[in-house]
Amino acid sequence: MSESQFAPVDTMTFRQAMAELDTIMTTLESNTLELEDSLRAYERGVELLRALKGRLSDAQQKVDVLMGELVEEPSDEERDTTLS
Repeated sequence: MSESQFAPVDTMTFRQAMAELDTIMTTLESNTLELEDSLRAYERGVELLRALKGRLSDAQQKVDVLMGELVEEPSDEERDTTLS
């Protein structure tokens, strides 16, 4: 596994990055790589995992914002403004 064969993570779709990560995991689990190649593959896997987690976090934030827009704010009459 040479680094030149890796596409930049930011140009990959989520599905492409997941597929590459899955391939890396399968390859590492097969224990067929030399140590140096295993380290490079592991580093790439970490890079992919970070990017994927970041994309998921961004997507979750967008969903939270959109869901918040769907919830109507109570009017002043409906809002309890008394102190308990």
